[in-house]
Amino acid sequence: MSEDKLGFFEKYLSVWVALCIIIGVAIGKLFPAFPHFLSLLEYEHVSLPVAILIWLMIYPMMMCIDFSSIVNATKKPKGLVLTWVVNWIIKPFSMYLIASTFLLILFSQWIPFELQRQYLAGAVILGAAPCTAMEFVWSYLSKGDSGYTLVQVASNDLIILFAFVPIVSILLGISGLTVPYLTLVLSVVLFVVIPLSLGYMTRIIILQKKGEIVLQKILKKMSKITVIAHLPQVDHK
Repeated sequence: MSEDKLGFFEKYLSVWVALCIIIGVAIGKLFPAFPHFLSLLEYEHVSLPVAILIWLMIYPMMMCIDFSSIVNATKKPKGLVLTWVVNWIIKPFSMYLIASTFLLILFSQWIPFELQRQYLAGAVILGAAPCTAMEFVWSYLSKGDSGYTLVQVASNDLIILFAFVPIVSILLGISGLTVPYLTLVLSVVLFVVIPLSLGYMTRIIILQKKGEIVLQKILKKMSKITVIAHLPQVDHK
């Protein structure tokens, strides 16, 4: 993605997302065997196809992270604190309240009880998992500080390692749902720890052997992979 302007694909990202939603719903209605097939490709309730897509989405973004820049963020702490408060104090619990209100009260007569519980569990997990890749696109669209956005994403990736499992466990426990500890821990390891570690190691190796210019060229080429990998996940969700 160019720093001067968004490419055609990125510029009309909302259109592609809408199309993917329509295509995903159509596939589910016309070919019900396909969602069933995808459900077979799971381990401890973690979808392996989605795991691959998330790796393709997150890995290039992890290569962007310069953890030494986190130290400089202390000069402008307000933005970081606001992000942390919204992501880890407000959003998970507000998501739980909204989902509970609609699923368990307003629409309860139209949704089977077991399906209510499944939807609520999904809403809790999504509410406690801030996106770690698309912020770079939104930051560019709003003409934000890309360096500061990088620090915000990096810090949230680190917080996920420690906060995601406890928050989800508490909210699911309040709902009387079984806490899938193995699934939660496996999700953190697969979707954050591994791509974060590999991205960081790749960054260090490229910088040492090829330099900053080559790294930026590689990241520019991989940026479209990140966006494309994000789209099929809209269908899955």
